[in-house]
Amino acid sequence: MQAELQDQLETVNSELVEMTRLVGSAMNRATQSLLDADLTMAESVIAADARIDTLASDIEERCFDLISDGQPTEADLRIIIGGLRIAASLERMGDLAEHVAKQARLRYPRLSIPQELRGTFAEMGGLAEAIVSKTGAVIETQDVSLTADIARHDEQVDRLHRELFTIVLSKSWTHGVEAAIDVTLLSRYYERYADHAVSVTRRVVNIVTGAPYVGVSL
Repeated sequence: MQAELQDQLETVNSELVEMTRLVGSAMNRATQSLLDADLTMAESVIAADARIDTLASDIEERCFDLISDGQPTEADLRIIIGGLRIAASLERMGDLAEHVAKQARLRYPRLSIPQELRGTFAEMGGLAEAIVSKTGAVIETQDVSLTADIARHDEQVDRLHRELFTIVLSKSWTHGVEAAIDVTLLSRYYERYADHAVSVTRRVVNIVTGAPYVGVSL
């Protein structure tokens, strides 16, 4: 029974890693759709979100079955509950990538962001890609030393988010209210995406070390 349970836990872990790959691809493609006003790319992100949702649901069902039937130990329960919460965070990251793509679709064929902010959003997209890649590595290898890099990337995203907020509120802003709202919302999506990744890695730290989980404001 215990060997079967461990096999199932390894399956959950593999599925969580797959979710990081999917949400990373989603945000990468969503960013490209945003930067290039690429409707086809945006539509592909929106359509692919169903796969992320399905995988999250499968993980949830598997974890519930393990709790009810697998006779898990206390350590196993920490892994199972952590897996449930990690899957929920990753599903939300997929939703945030979908929101970016929907914003690109909404403003098509125009760009959703002013040309002078294109570099900033490209940087945020690059940071999101680095964050989710390392998050997947943390889940797969349980190497919690990588969490320091993820936290640093998250701080960089936070800094860019604050800079954009300052820009749209400045007297030099000439693009109007609608564009200001678009930029603020989009920036917030990237900021929350990074926060969810930090939450995931803190869950892994809890699983690996037993240290209390420290929540993230989402």
